[in-house]
Amino acid sequence: MSNHQRTLEQLFAHPTTHNIHWRDIVQMFESLGGTTEETRHDHLKVKFGPHEMTFKIPHGGGHTLQSDHEISAIRRFLRDCGHAPAAHSA
Repeated sequence: MSNHQRTLEQLFAHPTTHNIHWRDIVQMFESLGGTTEETRHDHLKVKFGPHEMTFKIPHGGGHTLQSDHEISAIRRFLRDCGHAPAAHSA
């Protein structure tokens, strides 16, 4: 299993894990064909075709995701872009 596939599975895991490094999420977006751009004020703009979303870049906890809200927002965006794992695409 590739690193970006493992990150994708971690994002959709239940129970939710908070030990996902931000750099792995950025690499996953790019591996899936998305474009990423850091904006001012510590945000990351991610685009998949017509879909676009901006995420706050985490800085606490060694740059890992800290809240269920952050993970839910990424899950929702990935689903909208057609990148949820097969078992989670519904």
